[in-house]
Amino acid sequence: MTNTQKEPSKPIPVASPSASILLISSSNEILLLQRVQASSSFASAHVFPGGHIDAEDGSLPPRGDVRLHEDSLAYRIGAIRECFEESGILLARDRNNENNSASASLQQLNEQERDSGRTAIHKKQIRFQDWVDSHGGIVDTASLYPFTRWLTPANISKRFSTQMYLYFLPLAHAGIPQTLHIPTCDGGVEHTEAQFLPASEWLALAQADKIILFPPQIFLLSLVADFLKSDDTGTSADTLQSQRQGLLEFVKTGDPPWGEKCISPLALKKEGKMLVMGLDEPGPELEGTGRRGDMERVVYVQFKGKDGTSGLKVGWRKDVVDGGLKDEERSEYLEARRKERERRGSNEDLEQALRGRREKL
Repeated sequence: MTNTQKEPSKPIPVASPSASILLISSSNEILLLQRVQASSSFASAHVFPGGHIDAEDGSLPPRGDVRLHEDSLAYRIGAIRECFEESGILLARDRNNENNSASASLQQLNEQERDSGRTAIHKKQIRFQDWVDSHGGIVDTASLYPFTRWLTPANISKRFSTQMYLYFLPLAHAGIPQTLHIPTCDGGVEHTEAQFLPASEWLALAQADKIILFPPQIFLLSLVADFLKSDDTGTSADTLQSQRQGLLEFVKTGDPPWGEKCISPLALKKEGKMLVMGLDEPGPELEGTGRRGDMERVVYVQFKGKDGTSGLKVGWRKDVVDGGLKDEERSEYLEARRKERERRGSNEDLEQALRGRREKL
């Protein structure tokens, strides 16, 4: 290879479809699960319940189709199935009370029924929807609220296209045993701990380096913490409901709205040991589609290799890009963005050429 020849760009790793739920308790706390140390992704980190979309969850558009990265029934089924497998909390409604609100008709199963079903579904001995149906239930996909999609950056070898959702467990209600909403870990298969805490408390634990959070978790918890607040003295049901309504109204705002934002974090600059990551790019799969993420905020992170991140916080993009970058830093930032787009273009040209060859064959 001569000095004038370009080294071929490496293909961008495929982003596997996945889904996660910000599960909100009857007291407006958020559920996080701690991943096992031996996990191949997010080892020891605290994450929202969720995981890969399986074929049994429903059909998805083919790889390369931009619709693969849109909310759909398969993502919703997969999110609820994974939540049940990982936490034991079943988000399903009683078929006999189908026309009632979800808060008044969550499916009620005893502990033995839930545990045996959880094991059978995880081992793929029975299809999740079939198991729910056999117990007189309907998977409560209608009560999921889309709350951003995240595509792993193109330079990471193991990538995901993750649809995030909000789900509100019913407020304290005389007809619903609260034991149904107590999370339990999966016996160490994928997680070692499952716990509800206020969003602000999860953030404080991360800032104190007591837990590991990654950018999606720190960012979404920071947004939610502005609306959902819980205290030891007990917050009234009216106040809790008002907090929830405030969050749902916020989700509808923005351009695009939060339910449609697609975020693939991209490094903007370094500040000491901290890396400032922009949240406006949608990821290489959605380049040129008009979809985008959050134009106003950034996430500050300090990566510790495979051990996760620390010192995470959310800041305003204008403080970094508009007025926060020196001329030299701005030039470096723009050059990095140019190279990233050039690399993506090279990969797209290669893929088109390969498609052409396959069609001829």
